[in-house]
Amino acid sequence: MFRRTFWFTAGAAAGVWASHKVNQKLQRLTPESLAAQAADKALDAGHWIKDFALDVRAGMLQREAELDDVLGLNAPPEGPDGLPAARRPALEGERYPVMYRARQKYPEKYPKHPNNRNEDH
Repeated sequence: MFRRTFWFTAGAAAGVWASHKVNQKLQRLTPESLAAQAADKALDAGHWIKDFALDVRAGMLQREAELDDVLGLNAPPEGPDGLPAARRPALEGERYPVMYRARQKYPEKYPKHPNNRNEDH
């Protein structure tokens, strides 16, 4: 009699445990649970991408500083007014010298304002 009681109790416990596991799996497969899992994975991916982008940006800034040092771009300006030669025409009133010269040659191709973004599509 004791054996039968033992095996009955063991079978009942195994049945309860198995039904509990099945219910857990079913709860994980509901649409709400799947949506929450997808949202969590998307957040994790977003954090990973953000960290990757910050690492790339830090490496880019470091490499840019190295290249500036090698090319001598961090040296003080050499012109008489303290500006490099490429920036002097902009201060003397000639804001877009190449664009305006091209517009004089081909007036129909170039707009009056080079930054005008009102384009017809």
